[in-house]
Amino acid sequence: MAAKTHRTAAHPAVLSTRALNRATLERQLLLRRSAMGAEDAVAHLVGLQAQNTRPPYFQLASRLAGFDPADLSRLMESRAVVRIVTLRSTLHTHTAEDALTLRPLVQPARERELTAFRRGLVGVDLDRLAALSRELVEERPRPVKELRAELLARWPDADPLALTVAARCLLPLVQVTPRGLWGRSGQVALTTVESWLGRSAEPASAPDALVLRYLRAFGPASVKDMQAWAGLTRLKEVFERLRPGLLTFRDGNGVELFDVPDAPRPDPDTPAPPRFLPEFDNVLLGHADRARVIPPEHRGRNGVGNQSYGTVLVDGFLRALWRTDRAGGAVTLTVQPLDRLGRADRADVTREAVRTLSVMTDAADHDVRFAAFVDVG
Repeated sequence: MAAKTHRTAAHPAVLSTRALNRATLERQLLLRRSAMGAEDAVAHLVGLQAQNTRPPYFQLASRLAGFDPADLSRLMESRAVVRIVTLRSTLHTHTAEDALTLRPLVQPARERELTAFRRGLVGVDLDRLAALSRELVEERPRPVKELRAELLARWPDADPLALTVAARCLLPLVQVTPRGLWGRSGQVALTTVESWLGRSAEPASAPDALVLRYLRAFGPASVKDMQAWAGLTRLKEVFERLRPGLLTFRDGNGVELFDVPDAPRPDPDTPAPPRFLPEFDNVLLGHADRARVIPPEHRGRNGVGNQSYGTVLVDGFLRALWRTDRAGGAVTLTVQPLDRLGRADRADVTREAVRTLSVMTDAADHDVRFAAFVDVG
């Protein structure tokens, strides 16, 4: 059932936090697991946050029916998906098509990052650095340490970190396999996306299509929401250009929200089963106002600084943290509630935890435990 909304031209409908939660979860494939394949899901979600190697697999396990980690690993080996710095200057797993088209769109933002490193780049010709870096990594994929040494030999007075940051910002560099493959390890080695995929990147285009894709995966949303998700600025004019084809709403604070007309907006009372999300899941990072998933009383409790924890959604909202520990052939999943979970919620969380362990580990023995709830209020 769709969410009940009432509007006039002068007074757009107000969507409650719960209505926004259910709409976002439906589009994020978190209300019910989808039958779509891994590659289609990566495209629909406009990439998976991949700051660490395992989270993309757990993101898909929480969203897809019948998902096997080998599915995503095969896509990486075949180069149908790649790991590349795009949105928010963060490593993401994208389809090959998105890697070729999104990176040019966010390239100006990546280059602006260099202002923070300008002191370490005094005397460095950035055009020459980009050309030399491209030559090096396209000759063969280079480990970061090796690339840094080559650049430092050319600019010995520069800051070593600034040199590698400059290469990453100026060039569309991908992390090549075996880095990121399931059950395998490998150091970070870099080449250009064009070299890895054997085709040229697309010229940067207007972000109109990206706005619509964002709304289909994260909406209804405000201009500031999308800017926070993408790490871009000055998108208001794009939304204004698209306004005639969009619906508008207001949230409980009066902020204007945009949406595509045919996107799902489920009834706020639609059941939302527990979901185990990895650190840095984009559903937790995809909006400037994150209250639709993170209750105000739990804001900031899913991470400290650049460290994020695995999170558990209960009834659609962040209610607990989780971790796994392995000892020999046994894996224990520990749930740390952030508030009191009733008996029924604990039973549902336990069932979802068992499913997560059965899909994502090869351990012979599984155990699910609840840590004591600590009331910090």
